[in-house]
Amino acid sequence: MFSGKYCCFIFRQRRKHEKVLSVCLFISIILLVSKLITQEVYSTEKRQISGETQSCIHPQLDPNLPEIMKFFKKLPEIKCNEEEDWIFVKEGVLLKSPKINSKYGNFECDYIPIIRGADDFSISDGPVIKNIQNGTLINSDFFRISCKSKKGVHYDNVHCAIAKQEETLKRSEKIQAPKNMPKLSVIMFGIDSVSHMTWLRMLPKSHKYFTKLGGLVLNGYNIVGDGTPQALLPILTGQTEWELPEARRGRKNASVVDGHPWIWKNFRDAGYVTQYGEDSPNIGTFTYRMLGFKKQPVDHYMRTYHMEAEKHYSKNKAYCLGSEKRDNIFLNWIKHFVEMYNTKPKFSFLFYSECSHGDNNLIQHVDNDLFAFLTYMKTSGHLDHTILILMADHGARFQNVRETVQGKLEERMPYFSFLFPQWFATKYPDAYKNFKTNTHRLTTPFDIHETFMHLFNFTDFKPGSTTSRGISLFKEIPKKRSCQDADIEPHWCACLHWDPVSLDDERIKKSAMEAVRFINSLTSKFRSECRELKLFDIKQAFRFRATEQLLKFKQSSDNDGRFADLSDKMVEKEYLIQVTFHVTPGNGLFEVTLKHNVALDTYIVKSGEISRINKYGSAPNCIASRYPNLRQYCYCVKQTN
Repeated sequence: MFSGKYCCFIFRQRRKHEKVLSVCLFISIILLVSKLITQEVYSTEKRQISGETQSCIHPQLDPNLPEIMKFFKKLPEIKCNEEEDWIFVKEGVLLKSPKINSKYGNFECDYIPIIRGADDFSISDGPVIKNIQNGTLINSDFFRISCKSKKGVHYDNVHCAIAKQEETLKRSEKIQAPKNMPKLSVIMFGIDSVSHMTWLRMLPKSHKYFTKLGGLVLNGYNIVGDGTPQALLPILTGQTEWELPEARRGRKNASVVDGHPWIWKNFRDAGYVTQYGEDSPNIGTFTYRMLGFKKQPVDHYMRTYHMEAEKHYSKNKAYCLGSEKRDNIFLNWIKHFVEMYNTKPKFSFLFYSECSHGDNNLIQHVDNDLFAFLTYMKTSGHLDHTILILMADHGARFQNVRETVQGKLEERMPYFSFLFPQWFATKYPDAYKNFKTNTHRLTTPFDIHETFMHLFNFTDFKPGSTTSRGISLFKEIPKKRSCQDADIEPHWCACLHWDPVSLDDERIKKSAMEAVRFINSLTSKFRSECRELKLFDIKQAFRFRATEQLLKFKQSSDNDGRFADLSDKMVEKEYLIQVTFHVTPGNGLFEVTLKHNVALDTYIVKSGEISRINKYGSAPNCIASRYPNLRQYCYCVKQTN
């Protein structure tokens, strides 16, 4: 690929002029073609070590890269039942469909509320209301409905809405928000496993409209760990899983997660009404590996609904429940929430995974529904007093795209965006200016938490410091912020410069062997149940290379830090190796980052820097329920289908 600067000297003579122009045109075409045929990209921007340049620059990825686009395809539209649902709910009131009444005549319905049990893992039926009348206030957010018309036609379904909670309304009215807190609701909608690039690929219509409304996308957003808990815990608590009390199933002294410092507790204490939900209870973020909540964590909690609804999926068309797409049911629950509490401050976080966790192609089915939701939020006026956040936890982890270099980077760079009311920039110009600046700085889940916390005392907009792990996005993030400053392990840092290394390099073989040894050590206590893994092959390897200027940088040569003294002769004593390999049995594909000490010739690996990048399926079933944290490492001696 061509690099450097090309100068064209235009001579006065016409012939020479034309020749030079031709050469320039030819070179331009070559450069363009060279750029277009580049298949996979790592960042090659220069990173000067001075006060005027940025330490961490994420790679400029192409959402339409041919090597990536081969994994995506257009899918046929999901079509649910053409006949509309027999009942619907408006502001907590159950209403019968006039169309159904005209079609089948009068019909009677029994209403069965679905009640949360003693914890996150149990539900029960509440008292049945026989022949519920049109216009009745529902007494539960979630309920089954069973109807029969005079013509003998039946309707059975599970519904969700927002039941009016008088105690919640009284609490909200009683509590005064902090003096310096802007009167803004916070609505955050997330989708599992969607990189920044995949959001652009699969949700173009809603993304275009969101940015047209003024949405700001965090282009430098970087994950800080592996999987959904490591993405959401820093956002919702400001801490990592390891810093919080032990909550993993099967661990000594493990307890439920009720006591964690959840951000919705802060909003509740400020007079907010709260809502939280996920759509896949079998893989819930805080219930799959962890013990979940003993008490309902928020005013309106959706887990109860999906525990019941999943029982009915097999009776419905794929991704449908009655006449509604299931993602739309999810989005409509936010509508019910904002309508019920229209004049009250609200905090909502809903996280959707059904159409993204296993196959990013399915996300395209959400685009029109998300667009309609955004349109509703705009036309209804809810955006006038709301910070709306669209986000993802991480990119694809187990799909084919993840086995490409760009896919590796995309996993570390999920989509994250904010939309503020139109008046916000005028009332808070410094905060808004800083936020816009930060859309091109290194940002993390810890920063999102600090941004939420900043709302409770919205007064200080001075620049943030690299000594702080989390920095509010309303404060300017320093250009010199590095992954180390932001507490991002090298394995997850997307702005490091990695060079490919020959697979014949002895250091790569040693690295892979050490990684396999370490993985086996994690399951050694269960050797009677989990097979010992062996290295099968090495697929690719990279070495982190400190830039030449980084090694030469000695100090700033002026008082303002604008110019760098590049006279140092530093030699790397330690460096990072990232190796991707298959193991046997089970054909597990792992990506591991190790630290190589050159002098001692030792290789160090930590469990937090291991990624399993292909699906393990039922391979770890023998220990999955007892030790879910070991699923990706265990291949059971006794395999079950």
